[in-house]
Amino acid sequence: MSRINPSNLKFDEGRLATVLVAPIISEKATRVGEKNNQVLFKVLRDATKPEIAAAVELMFKVEVASVSTVNQKGKVKKFGRSIGRRDHVKKAYVSLKPGQELNFSGEAA
Repeated sequence: MSRINPSNLKFDEGRLATVLVAPIISEKATRVGEKNNQVLFKVLRDATKPEIAAAVELMFKVEVASVSTVNQKGKVKKFGRSIGRRDHVKKAYVSLKPGQELNFSGEAA
């Protein structure tokens, strides 16, 4: 697996501000975060790994070790008589370098 160094790449800051849609805060995300020093984000479906790494470094002032992405297909669900589908989602597992920490709870560290 190649290491991503977003500091060598140039990105549009306006684009980077929109790449990260939302942090994913769930039991699984918390478990992964504690075990592997990773943070989960919902990202734009056309976002690339270097863009995601650069966006996290720009927004949260932390150093990123690597980024893994998962494309999750939307589930088909029934709503009464009609059938609908949830949106497809792209998730990013962002590994932080040792000693780096990201806190969403609002508590001062």
